[in-house]
Amino acid sequence: MGISARGSVPRGATSAAFAAVLLAGGTVACGEGPVSDSAKEGRPEVTPAAAVAKAARNSEDIASLRYRITGTVPERGRLEAEASMRTEPPAMSMQMTTAGQGEDGRLEIRFVDEVMYVGGSAVAPEKLDGRSWYRADPAVWGRGAVDNDSHGVLPSQLEGNPAVQSTLLTGSKDLRKKGTETIDGTRTTHYRGTVTSSGLRAARGAAAADQATQERRIESLDQFIALHIDDTLTMDLWIDDDNHTKRFRMRGDAYDARGGAGGEPLDLTITFLDVNQPVTIAAPPSEDTADIAAPADEAPAG
Repeated sequence: MGISARGSVPRGATSAAFAAVLLAGGTVACGEGPVSDSAKEGRPEVTPAAAVAKAARNSEDIASLRYRITGTVPERGRLEAEASMRTEPPAMSMQMTTAGQGEDGRLEIRFVDEVMYVGGSAVAPEKLDGRSWYRADPAVWGRGAVDNDSHGVLPSQLEGNPAVQSTLLTGSKDLRKKGTETIDGTRTTHYRGTVTSSGLRAARGAAAADQATQERRIESLDQFIALHIDDTLTMDLWIDDDNHTKRFRMRGDAYDARGGAGGEPLDLTITFLDVNQPVTIAAPPSEDTADIAAPADEAPAG
């Protein structure tokens, strides 16, 4: 797969759909009937929309993150990955295995100073010229759908910042609470909802409290478009007792990279492992790195 050009994001319709999502709210359980876990523990019961909106706001404070990815993506099939990222200066490091590479076929990808470095056993030896890494630039990870460019090495669904992707559920009109679950020893509340690109576009045009809120909406829509979802994205979000995202899952039918129907399904689960812990991502030694210009019709990884 070669370098793909992303289309521009439509700047269309207006609506107040997003306003209800951002309303903070909470009621204490009362009267007859079952008492919620929150009420038993003396904590106010919050609506799903308020809980998801608060977790989205807290995601803005994520400066570094270590996370795990499992699932399937269009054109690549099953994959597993572990990654670390930081926002200032922007950098990312990932080790990834996809179905076609086999158990021992791993890619290691680093983005440092807008240069991408690729190594690992899944890289064709002739591309390395006896070295351990090749580099490609300019390369961009973690921005909007239009700006990202991994030269076809990463599935487009992995080019986005997961902290931003976790906020997509704020665009849902059918949020509901599914229960409580423990993930990696952390107690969480599980929410589910569906999101459409048209719904996010409408929410994007709603009046915002400030410019930062408006920019977050635009970035969320951009991240949705990058997922290549054909119609509706079903999303699950697990939020811990401190109102931070612990895990999210995205599912939907995708269209192919050329915009046609009938793409393969997307089903990705992303688990946050460490948040705001020190992350060091360095470029490989220059003497162990080959410069490569990948042909437009050929993916650099072999």
